[in-house]
Order: sequence, then C-alpha cells, then structure tokens
Amino acid sequence: MKETKQNSSSNAVAIIGMGCIFPKSSNLKEYWHLLFNGLDAIEDIPDDTHWKLKDYFDQDPTTPDHVYCSRGGFIPDIAFDPLSYGIPPNNLSATDTSQLLGLEVARMALEDAGYPINHPYLEEKIVNVVLGVTGTQELVIPLGARLGHPIWKKALEDSGIDPQKKEEIIHRIQNAYVPWQENSFPGLLGNVVAGRIANRLNLFGTNTVSDSACASSLSAIHTAVMELSSHRCDMSITGGVDTLNDIFMHMCFSKTGVLSHSSDIKPFSKDADGTVLGEGIGMLVLKRLEDATRDKNRIYALIKGMGTSSDGRTSAIYAPEAKGQILALKQAYDLADIHPSTVELIEAHGTGTRVGDKVEFTALKAFFDHPDSTATTAKTATRDKTATQNKTAIGSVKSMIGHTKAAAGAAGIIKTTLALYNKVIPPTLKADIPDPELDINNSAFYLNSLSKPWMAKADGSHPRRSGISAFGFGGSNFHAVLEEYDPVKSHVSWDGSVQILAFSSNTQTDLLLELNGLKKQLKTYADSDSGEKNLAIAWQAFESRQKFSGDDEFRLLIVLNKQDDLFALIEKALLAITQKTISDGPVFFAQGKPEGKLGFLFPGQGSQYTQMGKTLASVFPEAMEAISLAQSCFQEENNEPDKALANYIFPPPKHMEAKTASEEALRQTDIAQPALGAICLGMAEILKRFKVAPAMTCGHSFGELSALCAAGWIDTKDFLTLAAARGRHMAAAGKKNTDSCSMLAVQAPIEDIEALIANENLDLVLANKNSHTQGVLSGSTQEIDRAKNLCKQKKIRAIKLPVAAAFHSKLVEKAATPFKGCIAGKQISPTQIDVLSNTTGASYPREPDRIKDILGNHLMHPVNFINNIEHMSKNGVSTFIEIGPKTVLTGLVKSILKEKRFTALSLDTSVGKRSGLEDLAQVLCTIAAKGFWVDLTQWEERVEAPRGKKMRVMLSGANPKPVKKPDTLPPKTPERTNEPPMVEQTRPETDPPETDRYKSDRPNPQR
Repeated sequence: MKETKQNSSSNAVAIIGMGCIFPKSSNLKEYWHLLFNGLDAIEDIPDDTHWKLKDYFDQDPTTPDHVYCSRGGFIPDIAFDPLSYGIPPNNLSATDTSQLLGLEVARMALEDAGYPINHPYLEEKIVNVVLGVTGTQELVIPLGARLGHPIWKKALEDSGIDPQKKEEIIHRIQNAYVPWQENSFPGLLGNVVAGRIANRLNLFGTNTVSDSACASSLSAIHTAVMELSSHRCDMSITGGVDTLNDIFMHMCFSKTGVLSHSSDIKPFSKDADGTVLGEGIGMLVLKRLEDATRDKNRIYALIKGMGTSSDGRTSAIYAPEAKGQILALKQAYDLADIHPSTVELIEAHGTGTRVGDKVEFTALKAFFDHPDSTATTAKTATRDKTATQNKTAIGSVKSMIGHTKAAAGAAGIIKTTLALYNKVIPPTLKADIPDPELDINNSAFYLNSLSKPWMAKADGSHPRRSGISAFGFGGSNFHAVLEEYDPVKSHVSWDGSVQILAFSSNTQTDLLLELNGLKKQLKTYADSDSGEKNLAIAWQAFESRQKFSGDDEFRLLIVLNKQDDLFALIEKALLAITQKTISDGPVFFAQGKPEGKLGFLFPGQGSQYTQMGKTLASVFPEAMEAISLAQSCFQEENNEPDKALANYIFPPPKHMEAKTASEEALRQTDIAQPALGAICLGMAEILKRFKVAPAMTCGHSFGELSALCAAGWIDTKDFLTLAAARGRHMAAAGKKNTDSCSMLAVQAPIEDIEALIANENLDLVLANKNSHTQGVLSGSTQEIDRAKNLCKQKKIRAIKLPVAAAFHSKLVEKAATPFKGCIAGKQISPTQIDVLSNTTGASYPREPDRIKDILGNHLMHPVNFINNIEHMSKNGVSTFIEIGPKTVLTGLVKSILKEKRFTALSLDTSVGKRSGLEDLAQVLCTIAAKGFWVDLTQWEERVEAPRGKKMRVMLSGANPKPVKKPDTLPPKTPERTNEPPMVEQTRPETDPPETDRYKSDRPNPQR
C-alpha cells in the first residue's frame, strides 16, 4: 500500500478527554504513573471483596467447580457519592456497580475534556454515550441465585431435615443474596450502564452498548467514530466497562483452559502460560477534529482509521485466526491512509496465551512485512527488518493490569493515547526473553521492556503513530490507528509520583502550627479511597508551594515519594523544627540567609551511560527538545541524516543484539560527546524552568562547553554543533594517529604522580588534576604501559582508560586544529555568570578572541580541576550542583574541599536506579531550604481542591463495602455545585431492608 504525500486529517476524530479506573489506578493520572513506571498491578484474589481461595481454588484444572488461577487485577477502593448524581442511597443494592462506576468515569472524562456536569454544551449539543459492555452483569448472578429456593427446599426435604430447620436454612441462604425490588431490573441490565450516564448527566444523544466480548471497547469506539463521521452527533463518550471479576467469570475462563497456571500474565514471553483476569473502566471523549480545533479543546491524539473483520469458519468459536486479523489491519491502514511502516508502537491484544499471542504475532508480522498483500507468502518486504531504527515497539498493557475483557480495548487505546501525547513509549512487562517461536528478532517488531522518550523520527518523515488491536470470542477483530496531534511536546508529563511540600515562616512557632495543621487536615481523609487521598495530598502540596518563600527565616521542605508515609515524614519534620537540626532528606530544614553562592558543574566524557536522563527526557519538554536538537546538529555535522543519536542514548531492550552494539557505540568519542551534551543541556534547561541560576559554572574537559552554554556565553545550537564537531574531530584524530596513544587514571597524591613522572623519566603529561589524590596521565601507549607497571610495583592503583588518543596533550593537535576552525565561526557573548577555564584554573576572560583562543587550545592543555573548584570556593561558591549523568564531579568536589563547609549535589544521584524526578526534587528542596531562589510553583500541575462529598459509599473492587455514616471533608474544602438537580425516583414503601451486602464482613454476596 502507498501513503499519499498529503495525509488528510479532514476525517480524523480527536480524543479530547479521558477517564479511567484500572487496577492500582483510581484515575487517569495514576494510570499514567503505572504505565510510565512499568508497575505490576497483578495481585492475589482479595477474599474480603471477591472470593475466597479456600472455597474455589485447586491447582488441578480438571477439578469440577474450581479454578486453578489465584491472582488477577483489581481496581482500588472508590468512594462513591450517590447524592452527587441524584441517586437515592436505598437504590444502590439494586444497582450493578458497573453502572455506578461508569457514572464516575464518565464524569472524569467529561471534566478532563473541559465539560463538567451541567456545562451548557452537554444540553445544547447531541452527545452520545456508546460503551463496550458484556451481556452478563454481576448483579444477575446473585439475583438469579436467589431464585434457586425450590431446589434448596427439595434437597433439604430429600435429606430429611426438620421442616422448621429447613425454613430457617432457606431463609438464611436467601438473606445472603441481594433481594429483588423495583429497581433490580434496570440495575442489572448492561445497556443501562450507558443509559444511566445519559440519564444522570442529562445527555440527549444516542445511548447504547456494544458486546463483542473482549473486543467490546473497540467495537463501541468504532460505532462512536462512525456516528461522528456521519455528523449524527457532536460529541461522544465511548470506551468500555467491565467490573465482572467474580468467581463466575474466573470459572468461565478456567474451564476454557486459557487462565495462567502460574497465576501471572506474560504476553509474548517464553514463559507465557495463559491469561489473568482484570477489571476496569476506561472512557474517551471524542469530537470531529475540525470541531475540537474550533472549540479550542485540548487534543490528546487523533483516531485516523479503524478496521474490523470476522474470522470466518475456524476450529472453535473461540479460536483466533490470523487471516481475519490481517483483514482488520489492512482495512484500518487503508482507511487511515497510513503505511504501517510509519507506526512505531503497537498495543497488541496480547493476552498471554501461547496460541493467541502466536496467531496475533503471525498476523502482525505478515501484514507489517508485506502490507500490500494479505498473503503470508509475499516475497518482497517493504522495509529493512534488521534496521533498529525501523523497528516497531510491541507490547500489551495486560502484562500490568490483566485482561480487563470488555474494557481491554479501552485500556489499550488510553495507554497509546497517553503515549502519543506524552511522547513516551511505555514498557511491556515480563517479556525480557521473547517466545522463541515468534522469531521476533527477524521481524519488524521488538518488545520494549523499559519506558523511554518517544523521539520524533530522525528524518522527520512522519508523525508519531500507533496501532491498537482487540479481539473477542466469536471471531470479532478490531484495530485502530492513532496519530499524534502536535509533534512538539509543550507540556510537562507529571505523573504524581513525587510531591514537594514546602513550608516557610518567620517564626518557629508558626511553622510548627502549619505542619500540625497539615497533619490534622490529612487525618480527615482516613476513610477516603486512595485516589481521594492522593488528590488531597497533591492539593495540600500545591497550596504549600504557592505560599512558600525562600526569604522567610525558617524553611522546611518534604520530598514525598508515592510509596512514602507522609505522616512519618511530618513527624520527622516536626522534630527537625523543634531541635533546629539541619536535615538532608527527604525532609529538608534550614534557617537564616543562604550561605555563599551557587555553582554549576558539568561532567566530561566517561560519565555517559545508556538510559541516562531517561525520566527527565520523558517528563520535561526542555530535555526532549535538547535531545532532538542535538540529534539534528549531530546529523548535520556528520552528514548522516538517518543516524539517530537518541538510539544510542536509549538503545533497544535486552533481547535485541543491537543493545550491546549501542552501549559500545556510546563509549565512542564521536557519539559520547554530543550525547552527553544533549543530556547536560536538557538538565540545565530544566533548572531554568525552576529559575535556579548559578553565580559560576565549570566543566570538566568536554564539560567546559556545557558550562559556557549554561552560562549563556554560547547559544544552544552552536553548543550542540561544537559538541558534535569536537567528538568527530577527536575520534578522527584517534584513528589517524599512527602513534598509538592512551591514558591512565592514577589514584595517588598529585605530588606523588608528578614525582613518578620526573623520577622515572616518563614521557607523559599529567593531563587531569582531578583531585588532590587523583590524576590522569596521557601519552603514547608504550609509555602508558610502562607507567602502569611502575604503579603496580609501587602498589598504586592505576586503570588504563578505554580511549584511542592522548587527550589534553600535544598529541591531539590533529583534532585541536580543525576544532579551532569550528570555534572561529561561532559567536561568544559573555554574561554576568563567570565560567571557569580548565586550562588557567580561573575564570575565562571577557574578550571573545581570547576566549576562543583558550577554548581552541583546550584539547591540548591539561585540566586543572583542583584549581577550578578551589577558585570557586574562594570566590564564595558553597553549593555545587553537578548537572549531567552520574556523580563523578560531586565526588571530586568532596575530595578537594573536604576540610571546608560546602554542599555538593548531583541531578543524577541515584545513577538511574530511582526516578530522575526524585533526584531532581531532592536537589531543588536542598537549595530551597538553604534559601536560594527556586520557583517551586513550577513543580506539578495546578490541582483543584478535593470534591466535597455529602456521602461516601466505598466500592471495593466492584463491590460496595458496608455503608458508613455520612462524612464531610475539611471545612476548608469548597463543595462544587454542579450536581444533577433531579433525583431518581424511588418509592419509600418499597425500600429494601438492610442486607448482608452492606453489613456483613463476609465476601459481598453480589459476587
């Protein structure tokens, strides 16, 4: 197939809002946190809300009426307020929780789209509700079971039970099930999931549901797209709802033989042995693109085309068929007018069953390799399957949350929509070693096991695109093609994983009062659901950052990781304030004016590593833009338009042979230096967002270019061009040098190293004075080897560095000369920020010609980092921030200034072992506590006050927990007034008595 040059968006449908509840995710932000961080939400069956393992579990799959899988994906507790939707609480026992949670998620999606309840648009326009819902709803099972009393009666009579005892037993069994009442019939109907949303939110478009089994969500979205395309509605709420995860559903899948025997789900893995069930709700708000643009809606992504098909006659009604799936793929890409080779992410159906995954992968491989033919025997492939940059990431969110059945397509399309919007390719879990039968290395795909920034194509040939598949029993096949709306990332992709709480006051007493007040406020959320608690914390954190002032006498900050106990950290904070002790994290406290100045440090070659800066590049647009610009300059400087620098920084996952090659390539000077420059620039730009500014900057070797850029002496494009040129010329000099050269790192006092050179008459240069006890020698390989042997004899630690030239010596003149030419054409404009020179050990002069001369000869002169740091210290710098990967310079500063009072920090303290956001937050809070200016209002997005709830009915998983007396939020929290004015009708005389559904501690009988 051919893609037209002018791919039209006239028929595209815009995704303008989303809402969801999935395992370990009570809202959209928490779902992105789970996706981005690759969290596993599969857990043991919760026997307090679902079913007890001791009653139904047996490892033997042939045991009648038992299941052999003991784990699944379960949604968190949700605090539902029936009064906010005009639903009388006494109607709840007769209403399936899919209808109640469906209302919650519809509200979330509409608010995310900018249309809260009672917005005029919802009444003035035709708004459809089209949802994927399976035929059987959970309430059917207990209501139907209650009708079995004649069978129980006959069995008891046949057993000779006393008549009075018999009636007592029957009565007790009946009381274990929710009773029939007036609202039971609508409460159990699947179509009323959509109907109740239209009813309670006062919507006048079509409300309908689609049942295509596990393809129900994409089936519904397909209908919603067609309704919009035919102008039969103005907006549509669509997606999927599936809260049925009880023993009945587990039995269905167990006796079909598709559940995992290991109770885990591992799509496309060599260890895959079946699926694991999940539950969830996901909804999208859709508009025609032209309408969304006119109405200035935020647009997450575009639906470009959808394909559908059936499998025809197969061996069994539930057996998948590659031919049918290929037809859906072909139709989707034909309608989208998109060539599949331009798709970089496939969200597969990927259930973890060996047969299903193999059939799906066979279909994808056949189509992506030969999109112009549905036959698998086509001879000519349309792209190079071995080229890493042409590979398409494939994965399945089911590896994280389980198979959510009717909501599976919604989970997948929300995942890919967020991926396109945030410019991140999320990971797929448990597939480090792919199923060898898939032969994935010889296909157009790779399994992405780590989240990574989704960089635009190096040649700019097409926007970011993704495809999503969903298949259902009965041979239903659906595939959707999505495309990014804006190729430039302009927002910060916050996921709520790290919060900063900041407090300041001019008196110790007021600060203590504020912390105690926070503790009291948070205790009012003790009975709230996790989403409500997280929102309360996020709001309190937001409010605290707005009020924080670095000019106040007392300053206290807390870095809160999502897994941390905030109450424990508050107690630690109170102790720090009371005792006036300086804390170094995650609680930071200080008082008085800042001591000294702030200095930035930038590392040189050797600090780079694969995946460096991954989190920050995924979250902040500045960091992604730095890599994108570096890539462009790299391609231009090397005249290689197809060579993607980002592929070396974020290489393929473990199972691909190319990963080893990428790691090796990142050590090469021509790749390492521009890559390092990109990461350092991105980090420096992030600090600018928070208005953190240095008094001085200093770099080590290559880092000197970064320091000049961060100080504003050279612009970013010139810096990245020089970084690429420096790396290229140094690499070329190493290759051309007929005299083999090398370098040797020596761990000894500088005086001893200098004495070794003089006493042994070594023809070497002390190229780096890194600290008082560490230096690096540079020279010919022969002399370096001799020096290494001498060090060994003297029991001095010495390591030969993997470099191909004698850097910072006269032996690299072949690289320095052409590099001078590159510098000559660049504009250098000194600013008020001082930049240190490795050559002189002091600040650069202010005359551009002198600057260029020093910088041009920098490669041939030794690095005196000791003098640099001591100069900064003497001139008032007391806080140093290393901006770049690893902590090499932080360690050197600690060694050089060990007798003085100072603070040395790194933006990569954990060296990738924890979230880069947490490392960044630790640095910001450290310097803010010290009194340096930090604009903390830039951390996280604006948060609205938690919604006031008149009543809470806790829905645990898909079940109500016992009703608690009405609870109100803190008086400080404003209540919203946009509630539906009309109340559902009910007859007081038919109100059901309180049942075990609410008051029992046993598993919910609705299960």
